[in-house]
Amino acid sequence: MLPKLMKFSFLPVLLLISAALMAQQPETLPLWPAGQIPHALTGHSVQEKTETGTDGIVRISGVTEPTLTVYLPKKRTASTSAVMICPGGGYWILASGHEGEEMARWFNELGMVAAVLKYRLPDDKIASNKHLVPLTDAMQGIKLLRQNASRWGIDPARIGVMGFSAGGHLASTLSTHYADPVNGMGEIAKPNFALLLYPVVTFGDKAHTGSRDKLLGPNAAKEQIDYFSNELQVTAQTPPTFLVHSQDDKGVPAENSINYFLALKNAGVPAELHLYPTGGHGYALRTKGKGSVENWPEACKAWLKSMKLLSE
Repeated sequence: MLPKLMKFSFLPVLLLISAALMAQQPETLPLWPAGQIPHALTGHSVQEKTETGTDGIVRISGVTEPTLTVYLPKKRTASTSAVMICPGGGYWILASGHEGEEMARWFNELGMVAAVLKYRLPDDKIASNKHLVPLTDAMQGIKLLRQNASRWGIDPARIGVMGFSAGGHLASTLSTHYADPVNGMGEIAKPNFALLLYPVVTFGDKAHTGSRDKLLGPNAAKEQIDYFSNELQVTAQTPPTFLVHSQDDKGVPAENSINYFLALKNAGVPAELHLYPTGGHGYALRTKGKGSVENWPEACKAWLKSMKLLSE
């Protein structure tokens, strides 16, 4: 039997360990107050569903109550940066595992706060103005991060957005439309930087038609197509952007990233593009055996450091 003194000496240690573990548990918040979700329709039978495929990819569909799940690193300072992650899925589903939680944990290892956005997908059954629903949720996600900056130890001037595939379209739409006088929220919803991986950017030539048709419908007017072709919407106020794409991407042509990069360059916006010969589509951090694209996380880390987004 241990002496009493030794027994009690373990208590503070256990309490500290318990507190540390609890502090690292993600926190999920509703994006909107109950009954106040913009464009939401009632009386439908759509239900949210989460499935894990044989490929190990987690897919969420039927989102009607969007959320933001916040992952905190072990240490934070007043200058800690944050990134909101928008999983891809063609605006049909959300690939929220490898393009969500796995990425959030990676950012935590770099000392950044990360938040995974579970946004509503465009569906006439659940929402009016379905083409505005993902963007409205994304703007609200950045707004919540900024409003809770002191609570989570975030620098409100260092909040960015990351998007994969159709989530990259959402992230680039947020980057270029946050101040739209009709549909935007203004500076409170502006990302300070953007990270785009194999993003859908254009709805014109080289478009991923599945994403375009899901968001706008198959008979969208040219004006609407141009509005959501984000390479056409870049201004000098668009945030600095890091892009990754593979030349052999058969789902989303590399020109989506190339043309967005050129638009940023022409507007005088700092941008960095990494174009790899192989890798395909949808890999996120799962790049083993895909060639030099395995190096994109290190390139991203170097860019974040160069932008002074990583704590020393």
